[in-house]
Amino acid sequence: MAPGLDFSDWGAKETRKGTPVVVKMENPNYSVVEIEDPDAAFRPVEKSRGKNAKQVTWVLLLKAHRAVGCVAWIATLFWALLGTIKKRLIFRQDVGMASEKLGKGKLLFTVIKAFLVTSLTILAFEIIAYFNGWHYFQNPSLHIPRTSDIQGLFHLVYVTWLWFRADYIAPLIQALSKFCVALFLIQSADRMVLCLGCFWIKYKKIKPRIEGNPFKSNDVEGSGYDYPMVLVQIPMCNEREVYEQSISAVCQLDWPKDRLLIQVLDDSDDESIQCLIKAEVATWNQRGINIIYRHRLIRTGYKAGNLKSAMSCEYAQAYEFVAIFDADFQPNPDFLKQTVPHFKDNPELGLVQARWTFVNKDENLLTRLQNINLCFHFEVEQQVNGVFLNFFGFNGTAGVWRIRALEESGGWLERTTVEDMDIAVRAHLNGWKFIFLNDVKVLCEVPESYEAYRKQQHRWHSGPMHLFRLCLPAIITSKIAIWKKANLILLFFLLRKLILPFYSFTLFCIILPLTMFVPEAELPVWVICYVPVFMSFLNILPAPKSFPFIVPYLLFENTMSVTKFNAMVSGLFKLGSSYEWVVTKKAGRSSESDLLAAAERESKTTNQLQIQRGASESELTELNRLKAAPVPVKRVNKIYRKELTLAFLLLTASVRSLLSAQGVHFYFLLFQGVTFLLVGLDLIGEQMS
Repeated sequence: MAPGLDFSDWGAKETRKGTPVVVKMENPNYSVVEIEDPDAAFRPVEKSRGKNAKQVTWVLLLKAHRAVGCVAWIATLFWALLGTIKKRLIFRQDVGMASEKLGKGKLLFTVIKAFLVTSLTILAFEIIAYFNGWHYFQNPSLHIPRTSDIQGLFHLVYVTWLWFRADYIAPLIQALSKFCVALFLIQSADRMVLCLGCFWIKYKKIKPRIEGNPFKSNDVEGSGYDYPMVLVQIPMCNEREVYEQSISAVCQLDWPKDRLLIQVLDDSDDESIQCLIKAEVATWNQRGINIIYRHRLIRTGYKAGNLKSAMSCEYAQAYEFVAIFDADFQPNPDFLKQTVPHFKDNPELGLVQARWTFVNKDENLLTRLQNINLCFHFEVEQQVNGVFLNFFGFNGTAGVWRIRALEESGGWLERTTVEDMDIAVRAHLNGWKFIFLNDVKVLCEVPESYEAYRKQQHRWHSGPMHLFRLCLPAIITSKIAIWKKANLILLFFLLRKLILPFYSFTLFCIILPLTMFVPEAELPVWVICYVPVFMSFLNILPAPKSFPFIVPYLLFENTMSVTKFNAMVSGLFKLGSSYEWVVTKKAGRSSESDLLAAAERESKTTNQLQIQRGASESELTELNRLKAAPVPVKRVNKIYRKELTLAFLLLTASVRSLLSAQGVHFYFLLFQGVTFLLVGLDLIGEQMS
C-alpha cells in the first residue's frame, strides 16, 4: 500500500529556535510557557499547554519520512512498470509475427502515433492552463478575454487554441457525432425489432417441426427409401488437438452405414498430423464405418477449395445431401435424424442449420463474452431471420445442404474467406429457402486466447465486405423480390456488416475520447450510458447467466470495434489482409460424454491391436510416439495493452461526461494522459517485436 501523505497543515504555524517559545492556544484561556532547557520539552504537561519546538521538529521529520516513502514507492512502481515493458518487448515468446507481416499496418501505426502526439500536446496545454487558473474549458459559453487581459505568450497561445477549437474543431466533431448517433439509433432499432421477433417466436412457440415419423417403415428391404444418401465432410488443417474427437463423434452418427459416407478432408502440411489422422480413419474403417481420407497436395482456396475438391469426386454424385462439420465440432448421434427429415416434402428447402453450443464457454472471461455474442447471434438473429425471411448466413459448419442447391448456386467458390456466406447469398438469389433449428445443438469450441479470437474476428468482418463488393451486381440484377434485395443490401450487408463497426469505432473510440479535449462537442448522457446499457441487456438476454459480466462486455465490444473496423475497411477496399486465412487455434476441449468414450477406448487396447494387426511393430511405436502429448512449454502471455488501455479510456471518458462537477476535469485529463502514454508504449513495442 502506498504510504499516506498529508501536507494540509504544513506551514500552519511558524516556530523559532531557542527558548522561550510563546504558543498561542485556540482556547481563549491561553497561557505562556517558558522552557528552561531542551529536556523540559519531554516533561508531562497539562492539556492546556501547547507544543514546543522539538515536538514540531519531530512532526516535520515524520512527515518528511512519509513523503520520502511515498516517493520511493512511486519510483519502485515506475521501475517495475519499465521492467515489465522491457520483458514484453525483448523476451516475448509464442506471439512473434511473421517477417512478411512486419510491414503491414505501418500506416495505421503512424496515424495512431500522430494522434497520440497531438493528444499529449493538447493535454499539456490543458494541465498548464488548469494550474494557472484559466478555467475557460469549464465554462460552456467559453468567454474569450480581451487583448488587455492577455498576459504572456503562452496565455495568448492557449486562448488562440480555445478560439480555434470552438469555431473549427467542435463543429466538425459535432456533425460527425450527430451522423454516428443517427446510425447508432438505426442499428439499435434493428436490434429491437429482432428481439421483439424473438419474443414473438417464444410466445407463439414457433419452430420448424417434422410432420409425422419419417422413419416409420418396418420393412427391412424398403427401409432404405426412408433414409436418403448423406455425405458427411470434415474439413481440417493441422488440427492435432481436435481431429480425434470430431472423427469419433461423426462416426457415431445414427444412420444406416450403407446410406452414409464420411470424408475426412485433410489439408495439413505437417506430416506427423497426417499420419495421426490416417491412423484414426483406418481405425474406424476397420470397425465397419464407411469413411475415407483425402489429402490435397496443393492447398489452394483454403476451406472452399478443400470442399470444392471433395465435391468433384465421382462417387459424390450419388448422394442427395451433404453435412459439414469443422474439426472441433462434435454432433450428437441423432443429428441427421433431427435435420434431414425437414427436407422431405419441401423441395424449396436448401439448407438446415443447427445451433452451436460451446464446451469451453466458462473457461475464462474471453470465452464468456464470446458466448454472449454468439448466443444472441443464434437465438435472435438467425432464428428470427429463419422464421420470417427463410434466409440467414450459413455458419460454415453444423449444417446440412441439399447438394442440388449447391450445384445450382455455382458450388463452392474460392474468391473470399467467407465461403459459407458466399454460397448462402447465391443460394438465396436462386430462390432456395433456409431453416434454422434452435433446439438442435452441436458442441464446439470458442477461441480461448485473445490472439486466436482477434484473427478469427478479422476474417469474419473483412470477408463480408469483400463479398459485398463481388455480390452487389448479382443482387441488383437478380430476379428475387425487391424487398429481398433491400434486405440483403441494406440490412444484411450495410447495417450489420458495415455500419455497425463504423459507428461503434467512430462514436465510442474516437469521438468519445475527443470530448475530453473538446468539451464543446460533449455527447449526451443517453448516448454514452442509457442506450448502450439497454442494448447490452438485450444482447445478454439469450445468455442470462452472463448478466454479472455486462460492464466488461460493454467495454469489450467497444474496444473490439477497433479490430472489426480495421477488418471491415480492409475487406471493403480489398487490402492485403482481406484474403488472409489463419486457422483458429483450438484447445481440444471435450465434453463429458467424449471423456467417457475415450476411457472406454483406452480399456479396449487388445481390440485396437487386433484392428491394427497389419501394421508392423515399428509403425505402432512411431504412431504411439506421435500421439504422445507434447511437453508443455512455458510461455510468456502477451499483454494487449492497447485493448485494455482503450477500455479504461472509454470508461474514463464516459464517467467524465457523467461527472461534470467542478475540478473533476483535471483528474480525468491526467488519467487520459497516462492511458495515451501506455498506448504509445505498446505501439512502439509492437513495431520492435
